[in-house]
Amino acid sequence: MTDFTTPSTVLRRYVLYQIPGWLLAVASALLLHRWVGLPGWAGATLVVTWALKDAALYPFLRASYVPDSRTVIERLIGQVGIAVQPLAPRGYIRVRGELWLAEPTTANVVIRGGHPVTVDAVRGTILLVRPGSAELSESIASK
Repeated sequence: MTDFTTPSTVLRRYVLYQIPGWLLAVASALLLHRWVGLPGWAGATLVVTWALKDAALYPFLRASYVPDSRTVIERLIGQVGIAVQPLAPRGYIRVRGELWLAEPTTANVVIRGGHPVTVDAVRGTILLVRPGSAELSESIASK
């Protein structure tokens, strides 16, 4: 899959999502100016502070604005899970706290329950997995 997302595209998406908030800040400042007599410089300070808040949050929120065209199940590829029951040839595994039907990538391979697996591919709604290593099972058990 080719990723055509550039940093400017992500920034553009972020800014476009912030525009309604900025307009609301301007409207609030104008209403406070009219109803309460808020000085103009204070209203402008509120609007600028609101925009600076959005600029400060951008580095933390940037990843949320990157479009991902993969389906939910395709995002599991590369994830590590635990076989809940033997995969002979099919069984359930737990990945990211969810149960998924899975089968080994290689034919005639049995993965026992409680052993780590790594998701290699997807076929429909079935995960194709390979056995994981002992270090993976220890790290998963400690989580």
